Amino acid sequence: MKITWATRITILRILLLFPFVSFMLKINAQELDEIERNIMRYIAVILFVVMALSDGIDGYLARHKNQITRLGTFLDPLADKLLITCACLLLASQKAHVKDFWLPPTVVVFIIGKDLLILTGFIIVYFLTSHFLVAPAFAGKLATAIQSVMVTAILIAPEITVLLTGWIWVLRFLWWSAAGTAIFATLVYIYKGSRYIEQYEQKN
Repeated sequence: MKITWATRITILRILLLFPFVSFMLKINAQELDEIERNIMRYIAVILFVVMALSDGIDGYLARHKNQITRLGTFLDPLADKLLITCACLLLASQKAHVKDFWLPPTVVVFIIGKDLLILTGFIIVYFLTSHFLVAPAFAGKLATAIQSVMVTAILIAPEITVLLTGWIWVLRFLWWSAAGTAIFATLVYIYKGSRYIEQYEQKN
């Protein structure tokens, strides 16, 4: 099986999760001084932005350079979910939260709950139809985009608040926008899965 550049970029995005998590776990390390902890956070920001942007790059290559493959179609959403799940769990944790800017656990529940429900639906569709349904939706892409902006905004919050005293309100807007779009995307995917099952049953 030929691995295209789009798929290679997706695989690289998955591999970059390991250093990202490692640096995130050091941003509150007691053995480091404040400057060193900030450096850990800056590196984590860079890694996250690179991974988030690479999602657009591999998507462009897949669509416009005729590099769509079954492997890439499976790995791309998986990479997105792993990145956002890791980032959200870390930002809500004791070890890797950004001081004074904890990600509310309720938001994390909505975001990760969406992915768990979609995974459950994916398995149900397979057992009922014997086919894998990978159907990207605009709502899902929108949810991922808002979540990526939210994570970046939290990671750079200590610096931005020096310039913008109302940054916490921007974060709150992003938190609940991310939660809301996660719920909306879940409903869209449930509808798509239900329709697919109905059409399969009508054909058989």
